[in-house]
Amino acid sequence: MKIIKNSGDVVDYSRNKLRHSLQKSGATESEIENIVLTVESQITEGMTTRQIYRIVGKMLKRISNSHAARYNLRTAIQQLGPAGFFFEKFVSLIYKSEGYEVKTNLILQGKCVSHEIDVVLKKNKAITMIECKFHAGSAAVSDVKVPMYILSRFNDLKNKTHRIFNNKDVINHCKIVTNNRFTTDAETFANCMGMDLLSWDYPQANSLKTKIDANGLYPVTCLTTMTMIEKEKLLILEIILTKQLINAPETLVMIGISENRQKNILNEALGLCKYLIK
Repeated sequence: MKIIKNSGDVVDYSRNKLRHSLQKSGATESEIENIVLTVESQITEGMTTRQIYRIVGKMLKRISNSHAARYNLRTAIQQLGPAGFFFEKFVSLIYKSEGYEVKTNLILQGKCVSHEIDVVLKKNKAITMIECKFHAGSAAVSDVKVPMYILSRFNDLKNKTHRIFNNKDVINHCKIVTNNRFTTDAETFANCMGMDLLSWDYPQANSLKTKIDANGLYPVTCLTTMTMIEKEKLLILEIILTKQLINAPETLVMIGISENRQKNILNEALGLCKYLIK
């Protein structure tokens, strides 16, 4: 059976890929089997992955809001826009959870010109600049021109001292993070030039998705019990992660959420982080 990806590519339907995504959502084996059978009873030649995604999402939501929220992760990250400012904040929180010192949105003077840097990390005296490439649509990719351009900025900055964490910081590494994917040429060029890349599924063993799942760093845009306008209000208050919402439930009052809905929202957030209100 052939299906159509968001990129327009035609591929074979894969039961294993569907099962894997459902396992990541937290669904049980019996729930997974039921969803797979339902999808396969409705799938037709030429159906889009978006249509399959909607069928699965509706079924998961009937089972558990937190299952649906995990399954909704990639779309939720695309909602950290429209310009990607909140995606940069999200990336900084991922690295902070891994023990890095983090600074965001800096203007640094290079040898030739000044540069706006999205995120700077420090750990074990190593300092890394991060460029975030945010895409609001799932079909967009970052091609080889992206690491080529970022490399030129890194080269302009790396031989100077900067006031970032102290007065004599030297940037000695460069990383590019995107919520979508890099082309093969982009990956090859970056590896050749000693640059790190992080995307939705790269590197395979420690991708953006892997980091999020491993540490429970789900953005509030995952939550299925809130409207997009309500989520945007939380983002403005710098509540980016569901973990932050759990630790600051009063923000739900601040944005006008009723008491009954507050409990539902917090239950979903706690479910995402694998806890349960007693």
